[in-house]
Amino acid sequence: MPAAHAATAPAPDPPGDTATPDPPEPPPGAGVVAPGASYAWPLLPPPAVLTAFDEPDFRFGRGHRGVDLAGTPGQPVLAAADGVVVHAGVLAGRGVVSVLHADGLRTTYEPVTAAVTAGAAVRRGIVLGTLDAGHPGCPGACLHWGVRRDRWDYLDPLVLLRPPHVRLLPTPEPWPL
Repeated sequence: MPAAHAATAPAPDPPGDTATPDPPEPPPGAGVVAPGASYAWPLLPPPAVLTAFDEPDFRFGRGHRGVDLAGTPGQPVLAAADGVVVHAGVLAGRGVVSVLHADGLRTTYEPVTAAVTAGAAVRRGIVLGTLDAGHPGCPGACLHWGVRRDRWDYLDPLVLLRPPHVRLLPTPEPWPL
């Protein structure tokens, strides 16, 4: 009979291993959306909107290309929908995470200390990072959450949280058969 092999424990990681730690677990309720909507709040509980979306009059005009959401430093920032991280790092002196979604929209979250890396597939509600203090014009900390379609078409991200509106119109009389 062959000798039984003893189970061996996996070898410990070598000292100085630079493996990226797993992102923290999402908070309870992360990824829950309104019926019919496909995106969820990037902060929980659903935050107050401190600065609303203000579409510029022309491509490079003044405006606010997103919304500022009230938060606290260190608060988890969540993926609003499934997608792929296309940027996670510092941009213009602030931490930014951008996620490209299957519907072609790209959501952006700042200022954030990223817990994910570019190329990572994320699910709605997964922690992208933690909120940093220091967003201009915000007391304490707030998340600037933006969304765009294509390269220059910015949209109000709050619209993503609502189910599409259905409006029934009267039919012409008499009903054609």
